[in-house]
Amino acid sequence: MSGCIPVSALSLRGTLAVLCGSLLAPMALAAEPGHEGHDHDLAELSPTVITAVAPSSPLTVVTNPKDPRQPVPASDGADYLKTIPGFSAIRSGGTNGDPVLRGMFGSRLNILTNGGLMLGACPNRMDAPTSYISPETYDRLTVIKGPQSVIWGPGGSAGTILFEREPETFGTLGSRVNASLLAGSNGRFDKVLDAAAGNSKAYARFVGNQSRADDYDDGNGDTVPSRWDKWNGDVSLGWTPDADTLLELTAGKGDGEARYAGRGMDGSQFKRESLGLRFEKSNLGEVLDKFEAQVYYNYADHVMDNYSLRTPSGSGMMGMPMVSNVDRRTLGARIKATWRWADVQLISGLDAQTNEHRKRGGMGVDAHKGQAWTKDADFHNYGVFSELTWYASGADRLITGARLDRASARDFRDSSATGGDTRADTLPSGFVRYEHDLAALSATSYIGLGHAQRFPDYWELFSPSQGPAGSANAFDGIKPEKTTQLDFGIQYRGERLEAWASGYVGQIRDYILFDYRTGMMGMSTSQAQNIDARIMGGELGTAYKLSENWKADATLAYAWGKNSSDGKALPQMPPLESRLGLTYSQDNWSTGALWRLVTAQQRIAENQGNVVGKDYEKSAGFGVFSLNGAYKVNNNLKLSAGVDNLFDKAYAEHLNLAGNAGFGYPATDPQPVGEPGRTFWTKVDISF
Repeated sequence: MSGCIPVSALSLRGTLAVLCGSLLAPMALAAEPGHEGHDHDLAELSPTVITAVAPSSPLTVVTNPKDPRQPVPASDGADYLKTIPGFSAIRSGGTNGDPVLRGMFGSRLNILTNGGLMLGACPNRMDAPTSYISPETYDRLTVIKGPQSVIWGPGGSAGTILFEREPETFGTLGSRVNASLLAGSNGRFDKVLDAAAGNSKAYARFVGNQSRADDYDDGNGDTVPSRWDKWNGDVSLGWTPDADTLLELTAGKGDGEARYAGRGMDGSQFKRESLGLRFEKSNLGEVLDKFEAQVYYNYADHVMDNYSLRTPSGSGMMGMPMVSNVDRRTLGARIKATWRWADVQLISGLDAQTNEHRKRGGMGVDAHKGQAWTKDADFHNYGVFSELTWYASGADRLITGARLDRASARDFRDSSATGGDTRADTLPSGFVRYEHDLAALSATSYIGLGHAQRFPDYWELFSPSQGPAGSANAFDGIKPEKTTQLDFGIQYRGERLEAWASGYVGQIRDYILFDYRTGMMGMSTSQAQNIDARIMGGELGTAYKLSENWKADATLAYAWGKNSSDGKALPQMPPLESRLGLTYSQDNWSTGALWRLVTAQQRIAENQGNVVGKDYEKSAGFGVFSLNGAYKVNNNLKLSAGVDNLFDKAYAEHLNLAGNAGFGYPATDPQPVGEPGRTFWTKVDISF
């Protein structure tokens, strides 16, 4: 079918990616009989399934995205993030949801892969940045909550998310291979291969994956349009002339397709191209400790249509075949240096990023092919930053940071009232945080105040039908968003008990809000406006070792927001959520249970929201019970399995696009898309 990569082609490409990676390891193994002299540290497989993640340090969560976890291992970045307390996702089908942290969405979250920014192209974020991320192909996931870091680029008022691959470290000539296979209900089948070979001077790494699934059945037994098929392949070549120097070149491609019960079109193409180059030099002197530089290029070529993965109804607005092809080209760079004195560490640097957006399309099958691209927007940002840590004593730390950004955007739309116009702003941001170790309690407490000013993104300037009252359009009238937030919390680590709590209170000036209205002929229009908002909430968790074999854990997350300009609730806020886990482990095996409890959400702002979703009805609470088990055969082989939603509960998430009429959902009475019913899965992890 046109505008869609055939499943057979995807399977072939995914298989070729795995085969290419498989060839890399035997070549290195052949050069090193018996693996003797291999100094590369392998991460030993753990005989558990992860059900909860605790902060690693104040406001920071660090975890290994390769670890099996419940629910069924994630197919994209948003799917993975929602297992971390405080995160949720706007759902529209089986994959490619849009992440939400503490009720905040979009470029309020700074999402980076290997230090680079990957931006989607769909005007309604069908291809959110996380849709191009396969979590299991990364080595480390870091989440920094709140405006409490300035070194990773502009925006990020709600938090910073880093998916990273670590450089390889080999002593003598050696290799390593990590691979996994996942099979589950609804035709779910994933393949991942991560192989590397090298010595003390250089290395090569290949990471490839393919993930697919069919439509799932919800708890009522109704089929939800949700199938996907996607693949990724990335190569890294590193040069390490000594222990303090790294030069790494990375390149990657990917593609896929996905259909969405909650959208009028499906994604028939998610092409990704990525290039990156980074340089690191450590131990430069007594004061100058490290220098880092990187450049990156990311390109998204996205096709949406209503005929490749569904059949047009033949009537109504979307009754005939139509297609839209959009792309986004992003180029960025960063340099930073680290200085260390006896009690002080300073990180300073510069970053820059530019991106352009283009589109083409029309009515009819393959209407976009052969058409010229039309550029509608480009963006530029240049920033300077510094972050200082003062170790005032063995128990006290003061961390401060500041950055200044010059951001601009140009409207290239011929039909726009602002066509040819450029707008620009100079935006300061900063934070200060105090951390104190309570030695008597084996705990760390912290309090931090942060301020972030965020330039409106593409979706806020170009997607709305209208701008604020009195303005020509959103490009003309929408102001930058200004967030001031107080973060505070405590972490405790004892012999048997681990507990943590984090809270926040914030004021957002010129919060960018979308109003949705139904106009003539049933067409939906959107208006972007600035309001003032107040937010607060927090997360807490505990893990208690009941005995040598039994461990219990629990987490709780709550987010609250108010439109203080109108006295209404702030829309698209997730309800109170708790996760209760119980695990029994002995020697090389474990079994566990996870009970996820979500309350009803009664505080809504009807027909208000963001560029993806809006509040259209109150939601009911629900509880979902799941089981898992894992067996570590040896240090190189691990088996895990689970059943999610054991009791086949029928439920829907509050952050949810209404089912689309093109799939038979009611056109006038919004109905949320149901979540998967009982789901079985099993996973094999291999490492050598």
